[in-house]
Amino acid sequence: MSVKIRMRRMGSKRKPFYRIVVADSRMPRDGRFIEEVGYYNPLTNPDEVKLEEGKIFDWLEKGAQPSDTVRSLLSDAGIMKRYHDAKYGK
Repeated sequence: MSVKIRMRRMGSKRKPFYRIVVADSRMPRDGRFIEEVGYYNPLTNPDEVKLEEGKIFDWLEKGAQPSDTVRSLLSDAGIMKRYHDAKYGK
């Protein structure tokens, strides 16, 4: 089972916001998920991002792979650098 950290689209037509979830890669984008770990609202200025760093860090250590967009959000928040430092020991 391949686990991904990805976005789940919510909201109405032309007013999207996204929940960042951990899901099996075989499930549909808006389908079943394992755990919700944050959200992203691109409509506010500046963009509103809330990430539960502890949960995300645990899932990364368990082998979950973030999607490209989520990886960029995690990098902006500094989580990917912390994960890299913990994994490769600095």
